[in-house]
Amino acid sequence: MRFLLSLAAILGLFATSAQAQLPRLKVSDNKRFLVAEAGKPFFYLGDTAWEIFHRLNREDATHYLKDRADKKFNVIQAVVLAEFDGLHEPNAYGQIPLTDDDPTKPNEKYFEHVDWIVKKANELGLYVGMLPTWGDKWNKKWGQGPEIFTPENAAAYGEWLSKRYKDAGIIWILGGDRPVETDRHREIIQAMAAGVRKGDGRSHLITFHPSGGAGSSQYFHAEPWLDFNMRQNGHQAEYTGRYDKTLADYRLTPTKPVLDGEPIYEDHPVSFKAKELGHSIAADARRAFYWDVFSGACGHTYGHHSVWQMYTKERKPVNNPLMPWQDALKQPGAQQMQHGRALVESRPYLTRIPDDGLIVPAEAATSIPGAGIRRFVATRDEKGSYAMVYAPVGRPFAVRMDKISGAKANAWWFNPRDGKATRIGEFETSGSRTFSPPDAGEQLDWVLVLDDATKNFPPPGEWKR
Repeated sequence: MRFLLSLAAILGLFATSAQAQLPRLKVSDNKRFLVAEAGKPFFYLGDTAWEIFHRLNREDATHYLKDRADKKFNVIQAVVLAEFDGLHEPNAYGQIPLTDDDPTKPNEKYFEHVDWIVKKANELGLYVGMLPTWGDKWNKKWGQGPEIFTPENAAAYGEWLSKRYKDAGIIWILGGDRPVETDRHREIIQAMAAGVRKGDGRSHLITFHPSGGAGSSQYFHAEPWLDFNMRQNGHQAEYTGRYDKTLADYRLTPTKPVLDGEPIYEDHPVSFKAKELGHSIAADARRAFYWDVFSGACGHTYGHHSVWQMYTKERKPVNNPLMPWQDALKQPGAQQMQHGRALVESRPYLTRIPDDGLIVPAEAATSIPGAGIRRFVATRDEKGSYAMVYAPVGRPFAVRMDKISGAKANAWWFNPRDGKATRIGEFETSGSRTFSPPDAGEQLDWVLVLDDATKNFPPPGEWKR
């Protein structure tokens, strides 16, 4: 495939100027989680900044990235060839990404800005979950297009892009919110994956961002290039029919890690039906986190409806955003994601499994473990050194205490809204026991944490870096 003569110089420029080294990531030995090369657990806490390369200047990008780093996010999901006419609408510096809509003719000036943002993110300890393109560039359904990719140029573009960022802190996310509907679609994604692998020598993880309600597993689960599965459980608020699919992917063979790369965004029209259902709130975003993570996910992605599109009052709004992106950074859901990360990192990490069998069903099982937005879920250490139950509402519920190793269990309430833990007491690990959340408020969620008393774990959520 023909490239511009300047590409070699471009690659050399990035290799010497943008190497803020972050640890390489890989899949854990048990194939359930992500870890750094030395084996240290890596909980993927992502944020959707799909339009950051396309719409933000460097000052605004720095403001955004610092905010997310301060809130303990560690992955920023962003698109190189953006949605909303990203091929033709210039970036903040008047540059478009390609010449003649040709993926083999990248515009160096556009990619210098991408380079700068990637380097800044890495300097702040943030990996970039980089989508080479939004999906309407290979499958125009539900998008502007134009469709510019073929299997041949997709391979070439993937190789060029991955060579450019070979030494950066990158996680490759192919796809871009479009279904794989034809053989040609599959060939394009397969070719781009092959190009990425060729360009970076398998030095970065690769996944696939599907359309709403779908997962990468239904298209590419057995493919060797797919390191972990990504779901888009999407912008519905109920557990059943979306968030329960995370557990289904967890149970697939061959075993691969799974995470939700696009759950319901904070302040998003629920199910895209603002007039009937209104906009989501922080509680909706929190429920998605715990439903996914306690169902076996190796991490989680948060999103805000104004932030992903970098909305300002000077821009055409997409689907009724409620505020400019700068104000949206301060919304409570984003602040609260770090508490969930701290909680799971405060206990043995690589041995955590989903186990709703911890929860004793009530006579009306639709109450406990519940359904809709009131679904309870549970996770534990595989040997029983700890267990956790997520209660989305303040209802009393019973747990099977014999799931905990040791004769006694220390019990705690963990508050997902502020990250604080309160000790309840010490209890026998036999039979079942009922616990009542501290507050019966219907939007006030809690996590019950039960620890083998002999392990002397710190308070849940106590951050250890």
